[in-house]
Amino acid sequence: MESFILTPSRRVRRTPFSDRVEQSGLKAYTVYNHMLLPTLFELTEADYHHLKRHVQVWDVGCERQVEVRGREATRLLQMLTPRDLRPMLPGRCYYTPMVDETGGMLNDPVTVKLAEDRYWVSIADSDLLLWIKGLAYGFRLEVDITEPDVWPLAVQGPRAETLMERVFGPAVREIRFFRFSRLPFNGQELVVARSGYSKQGGFEIYVDSAEVAEPLWDALMQQGRDLEVRAGCPNLIERIEGQLLSYGNDMTRENTPHECGLGRFCDTLTAIGCAGRDALLRVAVDGPIRQIRSLAIDGAPVPPCLDPWPVYAPGSTTRVGEVTSAAWSPDFDTNVAIGMVQLSHWTGGTQVEVETPDGGRMATVRSAAFI
Repeated sequence: MESFILTPSRRVRRTPFSDRVEQSGLKAYTVYNHMLLPTLFELTEADYHHLKRHVQVWDVGCERQVEVRGREATRLLQMLTPRDLRPMLPGRCYYTPMVDETGGMLNDPVTVKLAEDRYWVSIADSDLLLWIKGLAYGFRLEVDITEPDVWPLAVQGPRAETLMERVFGPAVREIRFFRFSRLPFNGQELVVARSGYSKQGGFEIYVDSAEVAEPLWDALMQQGRDLEVRAGCPNLIERIEGQLLSYGNDMTRENTPHECGLGRFCDTLTAIGCAGRDALLRVAVDGPIRQIRSLAIDGAPVPPCLDPWPVYAPGSTTRVGEVTSAAWSPDFDTNVAIGMVQLSHWTGGTQVEVETPDGGRMATVRSAAFI
């Protein structure tokens, strides 16, 4: 596959970690939320093996925060998501599918509740800030909406907790999944959450001071030498195995949360105030007619999935879905994939045919992710 050079520009922003990332052997970037996101250090497969066995430090400063603050902050947040936010307390992180008035997915961020009247919405790659500001303006809500200078740094992998304890102390071990604590580092308090974009376990540190960014990076690297720590990034193979969805790739505004397999994060019947609630009521009750599924694709390693690959009923021209992400998995010794599959063919064990750039391949729909 032909490679291209990314032309630097002020429109594509760096992070306070970018210098350290580049000194760590970075080989490739992509653009995410108008910022640089590392995508490769050694080889995709080598990065994958390291992530699953050791610990990595990821610059995910591209996960921009939309801060919503004010008397009607909770009301505005509830307008964005069909997840009922009433049980959410300060110190909690919620995975919150966010939808427009038609029920279509706009983003799938983690929402962090800092206080009763203050939230950070840690967004995937889209301009969600503009939709949030539009709702606030249209309804004349008493809120402040900003994009604060906050740059998340992720520590992911099976040795993540050991490394984090060395840097932040034993309080790290008390943080429960999708909870956060404020922990001291270099005279400042940082929000540290047990979360992250991998299935290997880990933490996300919300760095809100550029002054501590490089000292924090250096401390993690120094304290993790015997743990084989290294710089890393979200890994395509590992995320597909774990069915971690990528907004803009596996789901778009054309899909509802229920089609994306995110119904367990929706309380459509009780999430009064959600802008897309009425549009989602039918699918919440009757269920979707298509839904995200994991698939195992037969044969040799497939090429990159740059455009959706059609999925057909075997020996037929009847289209029953599309594959949106695919890669060869060394651990499962097959091509792993994520795709949107129609109700008639989404049952685990169903055989389908995927039209890849290399020709048709048989594939098996799975009832669950690969892990």
